[in-house]
Amino acid sequence: MSKLAIIGGTGLTELEGLEITDREMLNTPYGDPSSPLFHGTYYGKSVVFLARHGVRHSIPPHKVNYRANIWSIKALGIQTVIAVAAVGGIHPEMRPKELVIPDQVIDYTYSREHTFFADDFNQVTHIDFTQPYCQELREQLLKAAAPFDFKVHSQGVYGATQGPRLETAAEINRMERDGCDIVGMTGMPEAALARELELCYATCAVVANPAAGHGLTPITMAEIEATLKQGIENVRQLLGAVIR
Repeated sequence: MSKLAIIGGTGLTELEGLEITDREMLNTPYGDPSSPLFHGTYYGKSVVFLARHGVRHSIPPHKVNYRANIWSIKALGIQTVIAVAAVGGIHPEMRPKELVIPDQVIDYTYSREHTFFADDFNQVTHIDFTQPYCQELREQLLKAAAPFDFKVHSQGVYGATQGPRLETAAEINRMERDGCDIVGMTGMPEAALARELELCYATCAVVANPAAGHGLTPITMAEIEATLKQGIENVRQLLGAVIR
């Protein structure tokens, strides 16, 4: 039984080096997950990989079936999830290609299926979301990052926006006033759903670009893709280290 799942985001639709042993598409009460669950061996360890946006990166952030994705991981008996995400840098010290292991999240999304406690239950259920990420897993990621020469920020507030459009400069200014350090479109409800199913979940975010109004030039997808090539390589090195 695999004990670790990796959810790949933009720039990580497949896990290079994963020796795939099986592909499994689970039927869930919430519909189909974004991609098959790829079982395999990675750095000598048994892992499962799921592509959040699909294997062809065709599912936009607001259309991801987060409930099916998280439910399918739980159904396999997995307890630990590392979620990879591309983000924009709001805090001036969080620069392109650098990694962030966020410790907090602010949710600006709307109209997403955000809970498993929506239907057919006998009592109101609340989860403690004071600390939205698994501290033990965050510490393991940060410990594994220590030998590398690329920057890995040990904390940060992830602002989750609806997408699929990028934000306005005024929206980013508001988020900065709110205390957000990075901005992305997939951090919620993924983290909350993982907590509802009692999974140990942490995010490894790679800064793809300065957020709107914080760079010297307009944001382009070409810029993001070019930056992600190196940033995702840093992610792969960190994943390999923490798994070993």
